[in-house]
Amino acid sequence: MSKSKGKSMGNGIVRGALILTAAGLVTRVLGFAYRIFMSNTIGAEGMGLYQLIIPLYTLAWSISCAGITTTVSKLVASQNAKRHFGNMSLIVRIAMGMTLAMGLLVMCVMLLGADFIAVSLLKEPRTVMSIQILALAVPFMAVGSAARGYFTGLSQMHVPAISQVMEQVVRMAAISVAASTMLGRGLEYACAAAVIGIVAGEVVSFLYVLYTYRCHRLKWAFNSRVPDEGFKALLTSITAMSLPLTLNRVTGSLLAAVENVLIPRSLVGFGMSGGEAMASFGRISGMAMPLIFFPSAFLISLSTSIVPAVSEAAALKRLGSVEHVLSKSFLFTILVGIGAATVFLTLPRELGMAIYNQDIGEILFLLAFICPLWYYNITLSGVLNGLGAMGAVFRNNLISSAITITCIIIFVPRFGIAAFAAGWFAGICCQLILGTLRVKKEMALRLPLVHSVIKPAIAGAAAGLSVKLITGRLLFPVFGSLGGVIVSLLLITVLYMAFIVLLGVISHEELLKAYRRIIPQSKRIA
Repeated sequence: MSKSKGKSMGNGIVRGALILTAAGLVTRVLGFAYRIFMSNTIGAEGMGLYQLIIPLYTLAWSISCAGITTTVSKLVASQNAKRHFGNMSLIVRIAMGMTLAMGLLVMCVMLLGADFIAVSLLKEPRTVMSIQILALAVPFMAVGSAARGYFTGLSQMHVPAISQVMEQVVRMAAISVAASTMLGRGLEYACAAAVIGIVAGEVVSFLYVLYTYRCHRLKWAFNSRVPDEGFKALLTSITAMSLPLTLNRVTGSLLAAVENVLIPRSLVGFGMSGGEAMASFGRISGMAMPLIFFPSAFLISLSTSIVPAVSEAAALKRLGSVEHVLSKSFLFTILVGIGAATVFLTLPRELGMAIYNQDIGEILFLLAFICPLWYYNITLSGVLNGLGAMGAVFRNNLISSAITITCIIIFVPRFGIAAFAAGWFAGICCQLILGTLRVKKEMALRLPLVHSVIKPAIAGAAAGLSVKLITGRLLFPVFGSLGGVIVSLLLITVLYMAFIVLLGVISHEELLKAYRRIIPQSKRIA
């Protein structure tokens, strides 16, 4: 592949990641506004109840469309690189049919089995109504995800980006309307109001993506091109590729649901009452974890953009053309992860009080050490999926979850929340080692330990300690709780970036190149 082609790929990854990042930041800010509203309205115990529903939502998505979404993105990118446009249209039609069938099946199971799921599996009868409402969203979520995979494969990230924002805005509007009439009836109805918002958001997002896909297909007349492969051949390709991904996501969702059920029970074994355990679980999963995951909006977008770029390079057998940009992507991931850890280690209690008016400082402090590992894993998963190593992703996730669940069962009843954080940390470490070794079999990644880890860690420590020294004495007395947090975050960001440059992790020339890549260029049309 020519140098200009490789450079175009790198710019495409950056532009796609920037578009999705902007949308991700908007949706996460809106999501935080919603969580703040919910935590102030229904409290930590109510958030714990709602968080029991979220793994079921993720599981329904995983079964109906998780594997299909990435598969469509990868196959469309590969067929587009080979200029086989007729195959692209047929791939999307097959994927939509498969996701619709699975979505309807999952919806029926949830509607008919809501009582069993709530009472026997979640051990919480108050979630029956929410499960029944949530079931209605599954077909729309499934088919919409298949269509979004098509646009991701073409690196047209603005479509999934807009759909994300629309989904979140509609979700919040629907929740606000439903909450006004349902919150006064108890936690069961409060949880149901939140789920109504999920359904409304999925429906509107589906309608937008489907309409955009039809317009795009007619504009470029993909449906008039004769496929180079038959229906059976493409169906086999889609199934073979999506099955490991689906198993991976389903297993991950099931294990996440198991974790969410086990954590409150294990905390009861630690000596808490049922209400205290549920409230503590709500602070962990409904308040602390969303804060920990918030900066990862940058990296989820990057991971999504990487999949079609790596798939295209692999299809043309020219992975060497993307090695440099992937090395830079991993470095960026590590920098964001260490920067986020710096924030949570420096201001754990202050963040919780300013955002939720609750002290979640101990939990945030413990989870902060996981940030660099978790964020690195997001980008690593994108590369592995682009390489078609779905089996390796499945195996690594399974090992990681097994370690975490073992720690929850054995050590949380003895040591509390710290044992959960330690188990999660150990599981992710194992997952990253195995995943990195797998990637290095396919390509050379240049990530020197001193340059990529030790220097950024020094920069983070220097920035965090500098802000910590003046936080209590100056910032918070002058600016107050929320103002102090905002000013502290800005100071940590500026100091961290300054130390990164001073230590030579990123040069001035690289900063200028990154700025130039943000400038829009003519888009490559399929």
